[in-house]
Amino acid sequence: MKKNNKKTVWIIKSVSILTVLSMVSGCSAGGGDSSGAACTTAAAVTEAAAEGELPYDYDGGAVQESIAEDWKGEAEDAPAAEEDWDDSVNRVMTDEMRETEAAPAARGNGGMARKYQAAYGEEGFNTEEYRYIEENGYKNVADSPLSTFSVDVDTASYGNVRRMLCSGISIPADAVRIEEMINYFDYDYPEPAGEEPFSVTTEYSDCPWNEENRLLMIGLQAKEIDFDDRPFSNLVFLLDVSGSMYSDDKLPLVQKAFTMLAENLDKRDRVSIVTYAGYESVVLDGVSGENKAKIVGALQDLEAGGSTAGEAGIQKAYELAEKNFIPGGNNRVILATDGDLNVGISSESGLIRLIKEKKKSGIHLSVLGVGTGNIKDNKMEALADNGDGNYNYLDSLYEAKKVLVDEMGGTLITVAKDVKIQVEFNPEYVAGYRLVGYENRLLRNEDFNNDRVDAGEIGAGHTVTALYEIIPGGAGGQTLKYQTGPKPSGSTELLTVSLRYKAPNGDKSRLMEHPVEADSYREDMSENLMFASAVAEFGMVLRDSENRGSATLESVMELAESCVHADSDDYRKEFLELVQLAAR
Repeated sequence: MKKNNKKTVWIIKSVSILTVLSMVSGCSAGGGDSSGAACTTAAAVTEAAAEGELPYDYDGGAVQESIAEDWKGEAEDAPAAEEDWDDSVNRVMTDEMRETEAAPAARGNGGMARKYQAAYGEEGFNTEEYRYIEENGYKNVADSPLSTFSVDVDTASYGNVRRMLCSGISIPADAVRIEEMINYFDYDYPEPAGEEPFSVTTEYSDCPWNEENRLLMIGLQAKEIDFDDRPFSNLVFLLDVSGSMYSDDKLPLVQKAFTMLAENLDKRDRVSIVTYAGYESVVLDGVSGENKAKIVGALQDLEAGGSTAGEAGIQKAYELAEKNFIPGGNNRVILATDGDLNVGISSESGLIRLIKEKKKSGIHLSVLGVGTGNIKDNKMEALADNGDGNYNYLDSLYEAKKVLVDEMGGTLITVAKDVKIQVEFNPEYVAGYRLVGYENRLLRNEDFNNDRVDAGEIGAGHTVTALYEIIPGGAGGQTLKYQTGPKPSGSTELLTVSLRYKAPNGDKSRLMEHPVEADSYREDMSENLMFASAVAEFGMVLRDSENRGSATLESVMELAESCVHADSDDYRKEFLELVQLAAR
């Protein structure tokens, strides 16, 4: 591998090894073959480091201290306000990083260069925040025959975990949301029939990480839409341009990502742009999607600096969305940020109350997280969950293309909202169960029939997958459906999957029921269940879950290798590479 100019190649600050792929091979997520060879390239970088072709031992902490002293010594250049101090130091430090011949050291398990050491030092100025996850335990069917949760099509956790793995940094357990990792991928479920917005598929087989238990998969497939016949869209790009967004993996990535989205809009769409730093600013107001040059030009002119008045930006974005509201259309605010709000309402609880009030206007909120070192994942997840939208994490242009171009329908067009799932287990066949993931999406059983209780949304073409680890064997006890009535004790049903959902602009839910027979068990797993199991195992290993059973990285690879083929999609191939990287 030839050495490249260190200043332009090895000062790697984007949040994904996929950016390295684009620099080394010329591959661009904006066009051409953006295959998932992420960790193949990571291996090449690792090999280069082992051969001494990467510069080593860059002391980011010392550089930061030196720059801070320089700031203090130059009165005319000093930050005007104390709250701008960290942003100013960060900006100059970034310039210093661009000029230096040194780069982050490649350390730890022979892994990828630790790109962010330069920005945060050896000890780390890491202020990333994640909501605590109390992992689901086993429930006794005799005591708890019902399990109720909201669907989740967020995928942010997978992109964030990929960023950490490819950067060689440790992964906080609470950053691993297993349902988001599973739902990052598409599964081969049948298309819905008739007027239903999604189909329901179940599969019942053995549990790979616990040979005494079995595994139930519930899969939903939302209907596809002809994007040429999509509803008119009223989009507000709400962009964080504060000082914390200065680095290349933040605002510059956001500018490129939204440029790709803008290039796929047309005269049916209205675009507004609101930015916020120390204050909010309206950059565009209801411009036709046909005027791509104006939208792209406005995006390219953005610069980062100042504090983070996120509340003011949110208020202004909803104001514009309401002003340009399209009845029956897709009215949506798309927020791109690292979540590091520090002016106005900035607490998670305060933001939730704000968004719950704003969503009454019929405007959805989607969130795109970016960056490293200071991301507030807990706030961004809360905003999307309570704003009737989805939450994705952009670690590269490759991911931006996936979310905003390839899956544009699912990201922007809702086909069903407030989607809830309730599973009732038959104690004649099931002694206990455990829902894998969805800890942040659990609902009270009585919430299932309460249309005032918010739940998740499903976008066009989305798949949703949930796994239950099941302890077989009758336990007796009090039941509901399976005790008396039309389905008396002695039923051959293993369980019933019930779903409630509302139309995108509706207020009253509809009910679907899907019984699963006890004899539906099959020893041989489909590739859908096999791959979902591999991803779930991977998440449990990364979390060091007490419920991981026999799961190891080796068993994850064995499962994945058995269902990832030459004709598999690039994302599944990339998953296998990530597991291999984690095992090094």
